Amino acid sequence: MLKNISLKTLLITLLSVLSIGTGCAGDFTDNPQVQQFIDEMVKSHDFDRQQLETLFAQAKKRDDILKAISRPAESKAWYEYRPIFLQPKRIQGGVEFWKQNAELLAKTEKEFGVDAAVIVAIIGVETRYGANTGSYRVIDALSTLAFDYPPRSKFFRSELEQFLILSKEEQVDPASAKGSYAGAMGYGQFIPSSYRHYAVDFDKDGKRDLWGSLEDIIGSVANYFHQHHWKPGEPVASKVISDKPVPESLISKSLKPAEKASHFFAAGIDVSPPLPADMPAALLKLAQRDGPEYWLVSHNFYVITRYNRSPLYAMAVFQLSEAIRDAYQQN
Repeated sequence: MLKNISLKTLLITLLSVLSIGTGCAGDFTDNPQVQQFIDEMVKSHDFDRQQLETLFAQAKKRDDILKAISRPAESKAWYEYRPIFLQPKRIQGGVEFWKQNAELLAKTEKEFGVDAAVIVAIIGVETRYGANTGSYRVIDALSTLAFDYPPRSKFFRSELEQFLILSKEEQVDPASAKGSYAGAMGYGQFIPSSYRHYAVDFDKDGKRDLWGSLEDIIGSVANYFHQHHWKPGEPVASKVISDKPVPESLISKSLKPAEKASHFFAAGIDVSPPLPADMPAALLKLAQRDGPEYWLVSHNFYVITRYNRSPLYAMAVFQLSEAIRDAYQQN
């Protein structure tokens, strides 16, 4: 009897875990929000009602997505976050990706003015150079977050709208396209609005393909930075090496530089490598196990945060790009 109870309990638990991960088709069929959304898509963008109703009848609510979005990696301290990305395997992967695409990266850097090492690092951080572009159906991810995640439902409802428009523009099957738990797609993990606004057809085949065309993938990452006013040749960040305590009053409230570097130099801040005194800069504080570390960051660092708003993300991209560059130049 005890064995039977244990087995029954085990089966119930297993089925519960599986249902949390996969959801059920038709989770959105009778949702009034979905019906309203379909009405808007038909009226504003001339979508076929029956096709949308069929699509949402296939969509699944994913409770595992709701759990994942509540614990992003960017909520970690810097000393916990950095080792996720600054690993020998990821650095070497960047070197190999650069070697394999050296001509394309040189062409892209020349056309857009964006550092090739930063392009490689973005793709490395986002998907390990295309090894993991996401296993969630985008329609499931965006529907779950648009209709069952109140804190950001407005944002994800807009992204769902952009995704469906994108699917028409680029002939992407909305029922099969896969991406991250937040609906980001391709090697560079573009959310739908970014895909529509910043992706480029760099291989000139009439389609912007961020899954299968390395030309489009690399060109689109570069264009994103170009459109956010990346400054060619400008340093990204420099570490503070002052022995004296750094006054908290100097720490910038915004990552958008509001002072020149000379302002911080005059307050006793020394950095390595040196930065131009007239370069706009902001002072960033990061948590290490043995106390804080400080960085002077530039406009280009701020541009990286336009890709992902976290300063931890931007610093990881910067440091990975420098590590990849050093290793690439030694090969």
